[in-house]
Amino acid sequence: MTDRPDRFVDDAPFDPTASALDLERADLDAPGWVLVWRKFRTHKLGLISGLFIAFSYIMLPFWGFVAPYGPNERNEEYLYASPQKIRLFHEGEFIGPFIYPVTAEANLTTFQWEFVPDTDNPAPLRWFCEGTPYKLAGFIPSDTHLFCPAEGTTVFVWGSDRLGRDVFSRILYGAQLSLTVGLIGILVSFSLGIFFGSIAGYFGGGIDWVINRVIEILRSLPELPLWLALSAAVPSNWGPVAVFFIISIILGILDWPGLARSVRAKFLSLREEEYVRAAEMMGAKPGRVIGRHLLPNFASHLIASATLSIPAMILGETALSFLGLGLRAPAVSWGVMLNDAQNLASIEIYPWTALPMVPIIVVVLAFNFLGDGLRDSLDPYQD
Repeated sequence: MTDRPDRFVDDAPFDPTASALDLERADLDAPGWVLVWRKFRTHKLGLISGLFIAFSYIMLPFWGFVAPYGPNERNEEYLYASPQKIRLFHEGEFIGPFIYPVTAEANLTTFQWEFVPDTDNPAPLRWFCEGTPYKLAGFIPSDTHLFCPAEGTTVFVWGSDRLGRDVFSRILYGAQLSLTVGLIGILVSFSLGIFFGSIAGYFGGGIDWVINRVIEILRSLPELPLWLALSAAVPSNWGPVAVFFIISIILGILDWPGLARSVRAKFLSLREEEYVRAAEMMGAKPGRVIGRHLLPNFASHLIASATLSIPAMILGETALSFLGLGLRAPAVSWGVMLNDAQNLASIEIYPWTALPMVPIIVVVLAFNFLGDGLRDSLDPYQD
């Protein structure tokens, strides 16, 4: 009979002589995070989504460096310019990344400007070049961009909008607000939900009754009209930063009742456990019992709930900005960009103006896949 290992090592080589009982004991001896990681990495969609989301948030301070233009930089001669392809080969010869310069020509049949590429004169892109000033990570002034068009040309990878602004650059800058609003909103929502839910579930009685009635009233109100009413109350003379924070707080305030009810239900079952009674008999105060004994046993559900609530915050900001009641120009978010694409006739003629829908769909799906993977992985012993 083989000796029982003192410590489980996830990367240890497989021992063909080990019995099923030994392997099961090794799993039981493994740290919790090892079991979670082993289960999570088998969830391919969740793992890929987690890497994508991590990359997106890590790159938030550096999108100004990647974007070739500023978020509100206009090119009056290229209104609704069609997307330009970045090519590598010209007439069968490799010359590196380049674009074909475009010139605007009036179409007297459709009464629209058409942008015709000059396929005889390829314009190589410039790398690590000077361009529109921006602030790296929000506070470091810089004017260096990853790539820029050649002098006298443009590089509208995803086309331009009605004011001649680069859609690709604006989507990158918009990610900074659209993704951040979810983090701020979830911070507000979780702070309120955990606080009120834990108090109601742990103390019960009259406190529980009052908090439950408040939760029921808030959950009975129609969410979208309430969003609209609160957003419309924001003064129109407030700056973009102030509006951004108040919209984030509004989204968080309206999202906490569901979490509070879940926390309350979990605490009602956990407060009768022996380890909670033992802590109370040893003189532990309610704050310590809640923070050190009850919440850690509920952490897995909170993590999964956070990953599923953040996309709801992003969609909420997008909806409000799309309706003109959220963030406003000159702030740039995906919802603000979609506000310019409300005209269906305009989308039919210039379909690239609706491209901000793509990152919204991708990010929301990624958060949902990540939440599913975490929800399954945080119960490692589930088959």
